[in-house]
Amino acid sequence: MAETAILYRMVLPDHTCPFGVRAKAMLESAGFDVDDRILRTRDEVEALEQQLGVETTPQIFIDGERIGGSDALERYLASVG
Repeated sequence: MAETAILYRMVLPDHTCPFGVRAKAMLESAGFDVDDRILRTRDEVEALEQQLGVETTPQIFIDGERIGGSDALERYLASVG
C-alpha cells in the first residue's frame, strides 16, 4: 500500500498555483497517494497560512510532519530517495 501525503494547494477561479501542480506531480511520481486538499478562495488560503504560520502554499504533510512547499518537498524526496 502506498504512503499518503496531504497536499494543500491553491486553485482559485483565476489562478492555479504552479507550485501546487509541481508538488502533486512530484508526490505522484514518488509513489505517494495524494490527499489533494484544494484551497478555492483567497480566504481559505489565508486561513491555512495563518493556521500553519507560513507565508506560502502549497504545503505538504507526510506522516503527520509538515514538509513545507514544493522546494522543500524536492529536497525531502532527494534525501529519502
